[in-house]
Amino acid sequence: MFSDPIVYLQDILEYTGRVLRTMTFVDYVEILILTCLVYVLIRFVRETRAAQLLKGIFFVVVVSLLIQELEFRVLGAFGDTIVSVGAIAAIVMFQPELRRFLEKTGRIHFVKNFAALNIDAAPHKLSTSIEQIAAACVALSQKATGALIVIERETKLGEQISTGTVLNAIPSEALFGNIFCPQTPLHDGAVIVREGLVLAAGCFLPKPQKEELISKDLGSRHRAAIGLSEVSDAVVIIVSEETGTISIARDGVLSRGYDYDKLQKYLTEAIMPVQKSKGKGPKNKQGNKKGRGGKSA
Repeated sequence: MFSDPIVYLQDILEYTGRVLRTMTFVDYVEILILTCLVYVLIRFVRETRAAQLLKGIFFVVVVSLLIQELEFRVLGAFGDTIVSVGAIAAIVMFQPELRRFLEKTGRIHFVKNFAALNIDAAPHKLSTSIEQIAAACVALSQKATGALIVIERETKLGEQISTGTVLNAIPSEALFGNIFCPQTPLHDGAVIVREGLVLAAGCFLPKPQKEELISKDLGSRHRAAIGLSEVSDAVVIIVSEETGTISIARDGVLSRGYDYDKLQKYLTEAIMPVQKSKGKGPKNKQGNKKGRGGKSA
């Protein structure tokens, strides 16, 4: 196949030199962009099901190139058919990963500002909602009553809302207590809060991408919370029915051990800054101070 490895290597070096001499600034920029895209792709598929699929695709491509180099006729025709059909099959197989990638791309700051117009609730409405959620979680924790509360942010959760019962109610400690009471029909799902209102209850959330890597000590609520936080920018609060521990899932990461003060502070910092970016700085800052000052009640 290669008569003289040294001559072959010299040909490669000579060809590479000719290519480098003809390259322009635009070519270097394009190479940099492609390198960044490959790096992002590797990070995205790492430790997921897509990584194993890519290994299989890479093996098939290498075998196909080897068959063409050896000029096998029957195997070559068979390999060409696999490659042509494989392009469509890859799109079908990678559909969940492609969807998550596009969702994450849509959550990039400049993409959100360019592509969407977000209507946010008034600061006092959000601060009141945060206080009621924190109080309800503490009360449920003391009774060791399980709860799953999702606070929607930029990513809309229409798919999850459609699986539950629409309430569109003002949040309160009593309301959350009634919803998550074990004898009620909506207690086993998630509550979704949008713009300071309890929009729906009894909602089903997606499974996590890396479910096999999650600790087996975590129950279905914690797993569902992690799953939704992986595909959205929502803040998900979990109250364990075994231990009463209050946890938060965000961006696929679970943090635990919250009390009233820590929970209210976390939710305020996660939700209220959205209002500061709308050009209403002084007014919103006052509203935030009032919200923080109300926690001693």
